[in-house]
Amino acid sequence: MKEIVRTDSLTKIYNGTICVNNLSMSVKEGRIYGFLGPNGAGKSTTLKMLLGLVRPGKGSIEIFGRPFDAKNRLSILHDIGSLIESPSYYGHLTARENLKILASILDLPDKNIDEVLNTVRLDKQTGKKVSAFSMGMKQRLGIASALLSFPKLLILDEPTNGLDPAGIQEIRELIISLPLRYDMTVIVSSHLLSEIDRLADDVGIIAGGKMMYQGTLDMLHKQDESKSLEEIFIGLTGKEHSL
Repeated sequence: MKEIVRTDSLTKIYNGTICVNNLSMSVKEGRIYGFLGPNGAGKSTTLKMLLGLVRPGKGSIEIFGRPFDAKNRLSILHDIGSLIESPSYYGHLTARENLKILASILDLPDKNIDEVLNTVRLDKQTGKKVSAFSMGMKQRLGIASALLSFPKLLILDEPTNGLDPAGIQEIRELIISLPLRYDMTVIVSSHLLSEIDRLADDVGIIAGGKMMYQGTLDMLHKQDESKSLEEIFIGLTGKEHSL
């Protein structure tokens, strides 16, 4: 199966602290890759390096089979959508008006706006200002912004953070639909083991900046069939993790 993302010995040190430690990551085409680990494990720093927002201390990144370097950076980023941290929006505008601004900047047709609004189920909220949106609706608008160019790779960092159970379910169902709907590869990070277990095909578990496990969820479940997934996770990371 074709690799969309590959890192080798990726390392980042902040103020003498190793945040990402010789990380080797492999994300396969058309799959949902769950990037799982406790808070502070190095997930966000890794994703920011994949987006060129943070410069690696050492190691290499390949995306779409090409080195992610100064020569290829812009062309690679053209095919990546992302939602890192909280989505940005203009609260006094509607969802469509927010997306229209982004589409104009990216020189994208209006039909893309209609498509993504339908995909994230905001197409009926035509007259509602974003300031009146629930947190779940704002997250869906953030995902719509990331989808607007229909990228080959979508990177989502903690997309269900702060949502109630209904909002979490909505975002989960949306993410699961994307590879089939758009032939898209998705990387989704989370500290919620139960969410990754429900939506991912493959998983990478990181702790202390190190990759502790990488493979399919089925393989992870089979590591020790006498233990629950939570017990396996705790054994790998040394931290308790709520389901």
